[in-house]
Amino acid sequence: MDFTLLGPVSAAVDGRAVELDGAKQRTALAALLLAGGRLVPDERLTTLLWGWEPPATSTNQLYTYVSRLRTRLGAGHGLHRHGAGYRMDTAGTTVDWDRFRELADAGRADLRAARHAEAERRLADALALWRGPALGDVTEHLAAAEGPRLAEAHLAAVELHAEAALALGRHDELLPALTRHVTAHPVRERARAQLMTALFRAGRQADALAQYEQARRLLAEELGIDPGPELRALHQEILTGTLAGPAAPERTAVTVAPAAAAEEPAVSCAEEPAARPALLPAAPRDFTGRESELRFVLDALQDGRDVTVTGAPGTGKSALALYAAERARDAFPDGQLHADLRETDGTPRSPRQVLGWFLRALGTAPAHIPDGLDERAHRYRTLLAGRRMLVVLDNAADDAQVRPLLPGGGATRTLVTGLRPALAALEGARLVRLGPMSPAEAARLLASVAGPERLAADPESTARIAEYCDRLPLALRIAAARLADRPHWRPARLADRLAPAERRLGELRIGSLDITTALRPALAALDAPAARALAVLAAAGLAALTAADAAALLDLPLDDAEDVLERLCDARLLEPGSGADRPARYRMPALVGLLGRSAVLAA
Repeated sequence: MDFTLLGPVSAAVDGRAVELDGAKQRTALAALLLAGGRLVPDERLTTLLWGWEPPATSTNQLYTYVSRLRTRLGAGHGLHRHGAGYRMDTAGTTVDWDRFRELADAGRADLRAARHAEAERRLADALALWRGPALGDVTEHLAAAEGPRLAEAHLAAVELHAEAALALGRHDELLPALTRHVTAHPVRERARAQLMTALFRAGRQADALAQYEQARRLLAEELGIDPGPELRALHQEILTGTLAGPAAPERTAVTVAPAAAAEEPAVSCAEEPAARPALLPAAPRDFTGRESELRFVLDALQDGRDVTVTGAPGTGKSALALYAAERARDAFPDGQLHADLRETDGTPRSPRQVLGWFLRALGTAPAHIPDGLDERAHRYRTLLAGRRMLVVLDNAADDAQVRPLLPGGGATRTLVTGLRPALAALEGARLVRLGPMSPAEAARLLASVAGPERLAADPESTARIAEYCDRLPLALRIAAARLADRPHWRPARLADRLAPAERRLGELRIGSLDITTALRPALAALDAPAARALAVLAAAGLAALTAADAAALLDLPLDDAEDVLERLCDARLLEPGSGADRPARYRMPALVGLLGRSAVLAA
């Protein structure tokens, strides 16, 4: 079987074209091929077919499209159902996108090794696979999600091919193609530099200098920036006549990219000014502990993976994310985006509103921001195409809120924080779950805020404070801030004030930091039965309980009681025991128990 994605999506079996049933069937086929043999969940296929508001019959329609696709492809189609998704085994088939990447990667390696003739040949062969804009005749949703990635790969290959051809001394033959390329993509400085080089070597020094002036004005007027150092250095070399000639005098035949490859891609990555946003709030300067989790996050980002950080309220999810983002800043030179996905009243913020912020930060004039959610998401992904940025989405409610804010592939990475286990459904993301700090970490955090000398003099009281705070970073920070604000208090004084259960929540409050305020959103998100169950379980005062304990306290069947406990675990208000516990035991953090018994829950 032969499949084409670099142009109209098509399939052929034994050289015979396969009839496909329109845009949605082509979209399903293209999405499975682009996954490279990985599982594509139903949810993602549904989004690529219908966007964020699929019809009620989407499940049945998706099944029909895939079933008909199997029939069209015939025996050996390699398309199989796995769990809640589909995967397509492409072994023994040819996919032009895969072949393009193989040739482009090989050409890039040849270019690095100064094998210019081989590089030029491989890259020309790669570009010859393009038969127009990629992913023709698919839905706009797939074109927006994947088109920019393919378009950027094509543009990069065009420029690598030009670099190899210039090294072979083929500047005269390259001039028409380079001129078209720069006209279509005027802010790509690498292409502009190649055109300037070709013009200079063709004896057109004035035209080469005019290209630089045109680039300088365009970058200043549209982006508010100056040309980069490489373009400025080339300009100086042309001015002084010191620009080096071709690297080698080889005269092997050069194949200029075919006309179809010069067409504008389905989604241009240069539609908007390339602003370099820096929206990250300041990371906590006294961030302490979480060494293994921090390393995990940084390693995942370095490996090109998205990361999701979940945990109970007060476990320091936002602090870890911001600290990791600060440490990883140099790995994302095109900027950082940040949004708190929770309103001040605790309700989820609209993805449409967040996309409006991001589009403005990326340089879109307010008058040019689309009104609809899908259109904003499309524009957002287009602007991120080909850029290496970090997007931090804090306090996410669930995966549905996050999905419209995810980049459409490429080098941009996403770091998400939130309470809900549904965030684990985000495809391809590495998951970090935060729990209480270790006793040693808790002591270090207290010392970093309150001062090491005071706490080192009374390790027993320090340990008591940590336990009264459930070793939650937020509660620890509040307790330490209170000590720092009261130099006449010894650690034992604060420990004694935290000891009475009825006083503890009130003591863990200073300025805008309040442990009750932090815990309340998780409680408020519970439905009425779960909230009542939490109140009953909290009133029992058990440090740990089993499903049988809950069944007796709640007067429920055992299975129903276990379901309630798992729902409270999902809300991060209970902590499941280790897998070795038989029967399974659940722990209620002391602060959650206090709040569950208080009037705050009823409110």
